[in-house]
Amino acid sequence: MTRSRVYRDGTLEAENFPPDRLTANLDDPGTIVWLDLAAPSADDLAQLTESLGLHPLAVQDAVQQHQRPKFSRYPGHALVICYAVQTNDAGELTVHELAVIVTKQTLVTVRKDPEFDMDAVVQRWDDEPMTDGVAFLLHGILDYVVDSYLDAAQSLDDRIEALEDDVFTRPPNSLAVQRHSLALHKSVGQLRRTVAPMRELIATLLRPDNAIYSERMRPYFQDVLDHAIWASEQVESLRDLIATIRDTQLNLQGNRMNLIMKKVTSWAAIIAVPTAITGFYGQNVPVPGVDQPWGFWVSTVAIALTSVALYTTFKRKDWL
Repeated sequence: MTRSRVYRDGTLEAENFPPDRLTANLDDPGTIVWLDLAAPSADDLAQLTESLGLHPLAVQDAVQQHQRPKFSRYPGHALVICYAVQTNDAGELTVHELAVIVTKQTLVTVRKDPEFDMDAVVQRWDDEPMTDGVAFLLHGILDYVVDSYLDAAQSLDDRIEALEDDVFTRPPNSLAVQRHSLALHKSVGQLRRTVAPMRELIATLLRPDNAIYSERMRPYFQDVLDHAIWASEQVESLRDLIATIRDTQLNLQGNRMNLIMKKVTSWAAIIAVPTAITGFYGQNVPVPGVDQPWGFWVSTVAIALTSVALYTTFKRKDWL
C-alpha cells in the first residue's frame, strides 16, 4: 500500500494510515476509505481480500496485466479496468493500466504501472467537495482517464497537421516523413483500442440496476460518457486523416514516378533522332555528300535542328 485516505462524512480525516487500521476505519458506516497499491501481487492482496471479501476472479484481474477495459460486478463489490494515456514529443503513445476495486465503503486502486499519475487524480478529488462517497472517487478516476484520451487526441491531431505540411514541403520519398506517418498511424490505432471499450464500460456503469452510485452522481457519469464518445469520434477522425495522408504520399510518389518516366522517355526520343541519322549515314551505301565536308555539316545541322525542335515541343507540352 503506497497511499491511503479516510473520509468521514465527506471530509478528509486522515492520510496514510497503517494497514492494520483498515478494519477499524471501516467499522463506522460514515467513513470512506481509499487504498492505493502499486504493482501488487495476489499474495500482497491476501489480507485485503479477506478484509473486504473480494472475489478471487476480481483479485486475479486486478493484478494481471494487459486486461481489456471493462466493468465487472461481483457480490458486494465491482471491478473497473481502465487505461490512461500520454504522448511524447515524437507522438508515441504510452499507456498506463489501472484496476479499481469498488465496495460500499472502499475504493482500491491497483496501479499495474507505477507511472500512472495518481497525484493528478487526487488533485481532482481535492478540488471538489465529496458529494457521494465511493462514487465520487470513482468519478474522479474515470474523468481523469477520459480527459487523458482527449489530450492525447488533440496532441496527435496537432502532429498530424504538421505531417500534412511535411507531405507537400518535403520530397515524396522522404524516409523521415514516412517513418513519422507510420508512427502516428500506430499511435492512433493504439489510442483507438484504448478508447473504444470505455464507452461500453461507462454505459454499463450507468445502468439503473447499478448500486454503486446514487441518482445525484448520474449526471457526472453521463458527462464522462459524453467525453468518452467525443474522444472516440476524434480518434476515428484521426484514423481517416492519417489514412488520407498515407494515400496522398503514395499518390505523390506515383506522380513523381510518372513525371520521371515522362522525362526519361522525352530525352530518349530526342537522343533517338541523332542516333537514327548517324546510323543512316553509317550504312555502306552512297549517300549525298559522302566523303564531302558539306555532307558532314548538313547531317550535323539536321541533328541539332531536330533535337532543338523536339526539346521545344516536349517542353511546351510539359513533358520535360
